[in-house]
Amino acid sequence: MKKKLAFLILLVFTLTGRPGMLKAQTVPEYILDKKIALSGDGSYDYLLVDPTARRLYVSHGTTVHIIDLNTEAQIGIIENMQGVHGIAISHEVNKGFISDGKANAVVVFDLSDFKTVAIIPIAGKKPDGITYDPFSGKVFAFNGGSNNASVIDINSLKEVATIDLGGAPEFAASDGHGKIYNNLEDKSSLNVIDTKSMRVIANYPLSPCGGPTGLALDLIHQRLFTVCRENKGMSVVDLRTGKVITTLPIGAGVDAVAYDPETKLVFCSNGDGTTTVIVQETPDSYKVIQSLPTQFRAKTLALDPVTHKIYLSVVDFQNGSKNAVAGSFHVLVFKPKS
Repeated sequence: MKKKLAFLILLVFTLTGRPGMLKAQTVPEYILDKKIALSGDGSYDYLLVDPTARRLYVSHGTTVHIIDLNTEAQIGIIENMQGVHGIAISHEVNKGFISDGKANAVVVFDLSDFKTVAIIPIAGKKPDGITYDPFSGKVFAFNGGSNNASVIDINSLKEVATIDLGGAPEFAASDGHGKIYNNLEDKSSLNVIDTKSMRVIANYPLSPCGGPTGLALDLIHQRLFTVCRENKGMSVVDLRTGKVITTLPIGAGVDAVAYDPETKLVFCSNGDGTTTVIVQETPDSYKVIQSLPTQFRAKTLALDPVTHKIYLSVVDFQNGSKNAVAGSFHVLVFKPKS
């Protein structure tokens, strides 16, 4: 009996005592699930998952496609804009907000029927990234043509302030507690915005990161993931100090990044036709586990935290060229391999 007990103790220690062993066994490999064909032609940029309403919003030229995440079929489309970039959602007022870069405006739509309810002209130029901050009840549109952010009140549907950013803004994310983090691509730095005072309260250099684009937050461990084109890397930043903890190699032409708090996976979508998948072993330790083949110029993505699927928008290109094939716009869907 003592020998059996000793064996069981040894077995438990063997399975649990080696750092990362069980994690390595449970980390999923990602595979292509399907393609969702969408109508029309034109440029494409941000995607947004609304896990509450189970919807995926896909920017596309002058339109936004809405996909039901349960059926993965299109259920609506918002049209007649000039140049769509990003989408933000506020369930408090049952409205969505779209940055129309060519119109220098934020377009507001109803979440129930997807009809446009307002077009808000803004002082900023070429709004690109856009995010909702529930702490302040404001939408922040980041203007690539004027290096500032336009602040929209979700109730009055008016621009109530602008914030000087000190550089060219890229992706931004709210922590839900009064701070927004925003990459400055031309400065290779990170802004921290106080959403109550509506001003930049800190700026952190991101070296060795060069040309940061997408970012994602791990609020439990107070970590930020920023992806950078110039050095083809993903840097991990301590939100409490602004210090870069580590940098990992990723593919070329990255645009977006997403973090799954349940699986501890980070996804970096690269324009070279790959998505780099990184596992968070501890808050300060990371490892590249997969270079997922996607498609050339599939550089933006969104994560569904419920199913753990990732969605990337893309068009087909003519062989040997950068000319898009007409009518080929679609969303690639990847899922964990069972």
